[in-house]
Amino acid sequence: MSGVRSPIRVQIAQKMDVWIWAVLVVMLVTGTQADTPANCTFDDIRGDWTIYETERTGDDNIVCDEMGPIVHKKTISLMYPNVAVDEFGNEGTWTMVYNQGFEIKVSGRSYYAFSLYEKSGKTVISLCDKTMVGWSRDITVRNWACYRAQKKTLVTPKNHTLSYMLQEDGLYKYNKAFIQSINAKQSKWWAGVYPEYELMTMMDLLRRAGGRASSMTSRARTAPATFYTRLRDAGMPAAWNWRNVSGINYVSPIRNQGNCGSCYAFASMAGLESRIRILANNTQQPVFSPQDIVGCSHLSQGCEGGFPFLIAGRYAQDVGVVLEECSPYEGKDDACQTNKSCARHYTSYYRYVGGYFGGCNEEEMKIALVKGGPLLVGFEVYDDFLHYKGGIYHHTGLYDKFNPLELTNHAVLLVGYGADETGEKFWIVKNSWGEAWGEDGYFRIQRGVDECGIESMAVEVVPIP
Repeated sequence: MSGVRSPIRVQIAQKMDVWIWAVLVVMLVTGTQADTPANCTFDDIRGDWTIYETERTGDDNIVCDEMGPIVHKKTISLMYPNVAVDEFGNEGTWTMVYNQGFEIKVSGRSYYAFSLYEKSGKTVISLCDKTMVGWSRDITVRNWACYRAQKKTLVTPKNHTLSYMLQEDGLYKYNKAFIQSINAKQSKWWAGVYPEYELMTMMDLLRRAGGRASSMTSRARTAPATFYTRLRDAGMPAAWNWRNVSGINYVSPIRNQGNCGSCYAFASMAGLESRIRILANNTQQPVFSPQDIVGCSHLSQGCEGGFPFLIAGRYAQDVGVVLEECSPYEGKDDACQTNKSCARHYTSYYRYVGGYFGGCNEEEMKIALVKGGPLLVGFEVYDDFLHYKGGIYHHTGLYDKFNPLELTNHAVLLVGYGADETGEKFWIVKNSWGEAWGEDGYFRIQRGVDECGIESMAVEVVPIP
């Protein structure tokens, strides 16, 4: 049926179907916060899907809040581990994007949509056999369309409850006993006081740690390393740091996201900045705009969170990013105010390390880091991490009963790795909480044990310098 107009009777039926779907989406989303709390697993998504697509005549300004008339219909089989096959036998790839949606690349086209959900108060019902209306385009980033997808076999709806923090609008109060307990329990890292926290509400801290749209319900585990991967890893240096490669620093300066859940935007821009420095041998040192992402991207949820795969990858390839002066950082949700006369900078290639979400591990990360540049990573932020001052972080298992923080996924930039004098392995990570936090804005975290999920979903991007 691809590229062929349907008879009038079928068109009327299709338009009715589109209207019903659009009403359903509006009913599900209207009145909720701007987040996507769906919780879908690999097994929920794997299988045969029908893709319903509009006319392929749009550009990157296309608005897909609602579906138009369906013109193209096709079947795509999503197979283990990342193989996509259409009804004609053409083979491509696919990947989950965290638990929020999935991306397909097959037959010269690329598709992305968020999974469908219902939300009422703190209860979310994930409808993992359907998607919201999403975007498709060809691999040359032309011929855009809107689409939705439905799985041919039904998936049982699943419920989960959002574990909102207590007194989220109340100011944070320091619990000195909690900090003392952290330092008494272990000696690999130390906790301390950041006085500025007591000027923040609990919601401010939640956003700082990733944002409500990044709340944790489940996450991927690391994949076992293959023999070939272990062989390649054996050739990697014992330590690496992109801040000092033969005396040269390829990492852009530390920034501060403030009280907005824009870590995903800061990590994404930092990754693009560093990789351009590497590709251009430091002759180009751009600083890109996180505010353009917060205010303008349909693939993120503003100050409530987002995912680097969609921003440094898909958004930067589809729309492009701009320099900081084109949309100065405000640290708040706002209408898109990017200067339209500014040049856009693009990503040529992006992927999850290991090839797909769920294919990542320590060895693949080391190889990608050394050969290409800093990686975008996410990890689970627990109460104790907020008080990190230095050392090699690992979660102590302690929780602050007076200031309970909702478990979130915080996006940061991985710039290196090494080991201390005792042989304890660590990653070196750039944060976005200012230079006064941690080790001059950085932290180290245990390596090789998937501490807090940091080895489960690394992303690498290749920008165009």
